[in-house]
Amino acid sequence: MPRAVQITEFGGPERLHLTEVAVGQPGPGEIRILHKACGLNFIDIYQRTGLYPMPLPATLGMEGAGVVEAVGEGVTHLQPGDRAAYATAPIGAYCDLRVMPARSVVRLPETIDFDTGAAMMLKGLTVQYLLKKTLPQGGLQAGDFVLFHAAAGGVGLIACQWARALGLQLIGTAGSDEKCALAAAHGAAHTINYRREDFVARVREITGGHGVKAVYDSVGKDTVEKSLDCLAPFGLLANFGNASGKAPPIDWGTLAAKGSLFVTRPTLFTHLATREGTQAMADDLFAVVASGAVRIPLERRYPLAEVAQAHRDLEARITTGCSVLIP
Repeated sequence: MPRAVQITEFGGPERLHLTEVAVGQPGPGEIRILHKACGLNFIDIYQRTGLYPMPLPATLGMEGAGVVEAVGEGVTHLQPGDRAAYATAPIGAYCDLRVMPARSVVRLPETIDFDTGAAMMLKGLTVQYLLKKTLPQGGLQAGDFVLFHAAAGGVGLIACQWARALGLQLIGTAGSDEKCALAAAHGAAHTINYRREDFVARVREITGGHGVKAVYDSVGKDTVEKSLDCLAPFGLLANFGNASGKAPPIDWGTLAAKGSLFVTRPTLFTHLATREGTQAMADDLFAVVASGAVRIPLERRYPLAEVAQAHRDLEARITTGCSVLIP
């Protein structure tokens, strides 16, 4: 019987249970995919704890790669035997085998292995929509400064490389000198250890007092208010995650006082609403990886049965780069 990691109530990693499940045939617009690897992401923790509520019981996971076993009526862009990858709702990637909507599943190029495919989709597509679509007034040009928090994480290390390829001067924050060195090795123009440096003062110093055009903040509660102080006039703060907790409310008058600032709370899945849009974003990601400009930093592989330990490691922020579950 196929296996899946499920939760029946919200809570800690101990709530994750590996159980046998029945998997049927794909219906119209669906595929059945045999996973070779499943991605691990911080959003999985938000869902496990109930920060992002959902109906229970539930199988976690939003990212995977494997082989298409069967396709339902109306599916034309995939065929049985195709190598495929995805980052999409509905959740359910922590499993051996699943039936899911085909809309957001794309063919995985032969040049990209399954582990890398599972590790890169959600994080790589997140960086794609941030650096290419979530932009300040006038966009971003070569030489512009941007601030990226958690620069040594899975999303951050991809962002460091992609920003360098675009000619941007990415200032990356991280919680240790070792993580700062890792971000620098992956293309960050400047790094800040936020545990021993005031990142606002350092950003102002690095930019000659001007501030950055955009801040990409996945940390949330601990950083958002100070992130506003890093922006140049008309700058953009994109809060796209809550690693330290939900970001506090913003006094709208503060945005005026600090320089007519812009704030957004984007999500990847708005950008993946159509198959055409998903394919275009995936093509951009595959191209930058194939060029060698971005290398996916795959650090850890966990057996599916060790998913609780994987969550503990991720939640404790002891991991860098990307990690995957292996069914």
